Parts: sequence; C-alpha cells; structure tokens
Amino acid sequence: MLLLLSLLSLLLGGSQAQQEKYMLWVPESVTVQHGLCVLVSCSFSYPRDDRWTASYSAHGYWFREGANTDRHDPVATNKPGQRVQSRTRGRFQLVGDPSKDNCSLMITDARREDGAGYFFRVERGPSVKYNFLKGFSLKVTDLTQKPDVFLPATLEPGRPVPVLCVFDLAFERCPAPSFSWSTKAVYSQGKGPPASHFSTISLTPELRDHGTALTCRVLFPRQGVSTQRTVQLSVAPPESQGNVSYLEVQKGQFLRLLCAANSHPPATLSWVLEDRVLSWSCPSGPRTLELELPTVSPGDSGRYTCRAENRLGSQHGTLDLSVQYPPEDLRVTVSQENGTVLEVIRNASLPILEGQSLRLVCVAHSHPPARLSWTWEPQTLSPEWPSDPGVLELPWVQTEHEGEFTCHARSPLGAQHISLSLSVHCEWARAVFLGIGVTAVLSLCLLLVM
Repeated sequence: MLLLLSLLSLLLGGSQAQQEKYMLWVPESVTVQHGLCVLVSCSFSYPRDDRWTASYSAHGYWFREGANTDRHDPVATNKPGQRVQSRTRGRFQLVGDPSKDNCSLMITDARREDGAGYFFRVERGPSVKYNFLKGFSLKVTDLTQKPDVFLPATLEPGRPVPVLCVFDLAFERCPAPSFSWSTKAVYSQGKGPPASHFSTISLTPELRDHGTALTCRVLFPRQGVSTQRTVQLSVAPPESQGNVSYLEVQKGQFLRLLCAANSHPPATLSWVLEDRVLSWSCPSGPRTLELELPTVSPGDSGRYTCRAENRLGSQHGTLDLSVQYPPEDLRVTVSQENGTVLEVIRNASLPILEGQSLRLVCVAHSHPPARLSWTWEPQTLSPEWPSDPGVLELPWVQTEHEGEFTCHARSPLGAQHISLSLSVHCEWARAVFLGIGVTAVLSLCLLLVM
C-alpha cells in the first residue's frame, strides 16, 4: 500500500509539473466595433520532445467559452476537414501557425452575438491534447468610427479638385467596405481599386454650392451597418482687385499659383513678377493660368501680380512672396593693418604679427536674418566687445590672443559657423619678414632673452 501511494504521488506530481509548462499569452479582453475586424494576437508553449515533435502536425482550435471540445464544433481551426460553427465560418480564422506556437485569431464582420469568451486547444501527436481554459473575452460595441474626408479648405468656382475619403482598417486583410457620395455640387467618381479602404471623386463646385454639404458614406454590407462624415463646402472666387496677400514659404518647397477670372468676353491672363511678365494666356484659352515654382529659391521672392484684361476693363490681384531659408554662404572678411584683405569661406589658419590690428567681419545670408556672434575658444565674447555682432575688432594683437575664433550664425531655421585659428608671431619675426639676416635675428632673440 505504501509503495502504491508513493507511485501515485510521483505520477500526479509529474503530471502537474508537466501541465505547468503549458502557457498561453493572449489579451484578457478584446473590443471590436460592430461590422469591423480585429486581430487577436496569441502565442503559447507546451512540453515537447524534439525527437517526435517535428514528425506530427500541430492543430489548433478556438472554442466558445463553455463548449465541450469532444462534442461541440470549434469557431476556427487549422485542421483540414474539421467542421466549424456555421455562424463563425469564414469570419473567424486561425491565422497563426500552431506548429510555431502561434494561435493568433482574426475576426471579421464582427456581430453582436460574437460577444463572448473564447479558449484555445492544441493537439500534436499522441501526448499533446490540451485546453488552455484561460482565453480572452470579446466585446462588440456600436460602430462609431467615421471616415476622414480630405479636400482644400477653400474651393474656387469652376475648378475641379480631387476629394479623398478614407476609412482606416485595423489591418490589410480586413474586408473592404463600399463607399458612396452625396452632394449638390457636380462631381465624377474617381478610378480607384474596386476593393479598398478609400474612395476619390473629382469635385467641380460653383459659387451657389458655398455652404452646402458633402457626405461620404461607408457601408459594411455583410452586417448592414454604415457610418458617414459630412463636411461643408467653402467656395470663394479669386481675390478682388487691389487686394494684396502675403505668403511665406521655405526654400525648396513646391508652389503653384493660380490666376483665374470670369468674364465675357474672355480675358487675357498674365503673371507678372515686379515688372517682368512671366507667363500669359490667350483669350481663347482656359479661364485659369497656373504658375509653377517647382523648387522655390530666395530669388523667387517678390511681388507677384495676376492680371485679367479684356476690352471692357481689367482687374488684378497681388501676392507678396517671401522665401525663408537657414543661414548659408557664411564667410569672414579679414582686414589687417598692412592693408591685406582676405575673404575666408571655410575653416582656416590665420598668421599675424604681434602688435598689428585685425578686423574680422562675418556675413551670412538668411531669411529671417540670422543672429551673429563670436566665440573665442570656449569663451563667448561679451556683446560690448563687438559693437556690431558680426564685426570683431582687435586693435592690438597680442600673443595671448592666439586660439580659435568662431563666428556663429543662428536663425529659427538652422545654424552655421566658421572658424579662424589665429597664430600670433612675436616681434622678432618681423625682422625675417623685412629681410634681416639669420645672424641678426639670432642676436635679437638673445637680447630679448637677456
């Protein structure tokens, strides 16, 4: 009897220790909106023997909470030929690979009655047949997600514009909805993919459409649920005569300017920069004239005028364009006492004789204007030293002035700097520069030492 109890204890203890190796990782609660889809990430582990594990196929099953795995059908499985519940067939899919310890479940076209708890079962070979009873709880809520509609803030009468409606899906494999549009304005359906999460139209509004509604409706036909977003159209004609607008853009941006006018007879349109005509259109041509600046540069700054003229009169609108850019083309002009003037455009070394005067002028091109400052080694020069932040004056250069002088140019768009390494030669070096012999120089050095 004692031997039997000992064996039974060992068997139970071994079984319990083995079951403790069965682990499942899945969210406790998952929420999905009615008609939408969700991916339930899941992974698991179980005891295995590498000598036989690879020779058996791994089968996974998802069951509704309370199901008897011997008598009830699962809601999803990867086992070929296995029957699943009719109400979940095609909507619940075991997308994970149980042979790789993945039990992820995809649920599409979520229904109200799907709200319940679910647990996972794994089978592999003769010894692995296990129910992970702690699964996840699914909650199905009302469909509240709305599509997003993208269009220009202000529309011009008679000018077609593309309008985009997007409904964000949880992931790519979610079934695509159907889209429909409604508006009083004239529009044509865009040519997009037949099954997608977005829809496009080409909208051609008129002034009478100002303030009217544009609605994009998204329908999930399998569940009969839909959602929509409505926006108000803002339609306005081009600015009237004499109005001056101001526009700031950054260097390198793309810019398109549009000149448009309604008139009878048709008007001749033109774009003028300051006093230079850039482009024009014939009266028999379109009623709009575009001016494209593919890569805006500082030289494009100025006053742009759109002119419309016919035999009955003329109108014009004006735009002041300002191109912003970070500090660039940083350089330093060096003026020495002997009249030497150098222009430095990159980091350089500058030799100078002790006792001479030195003037450094730092210049940078930028918009808005850059703030200029000088530093000497790690020390920032006080504002009182240079009367002009870009100018550094050294009236009497001394040996202690040796080191690196750096000009910094800073603006909200960026910064640049340029450095000069100043090396100061003592007075006896002047003799060398003036052609005195080596012996005389050595004698002068000895006198200085004594």
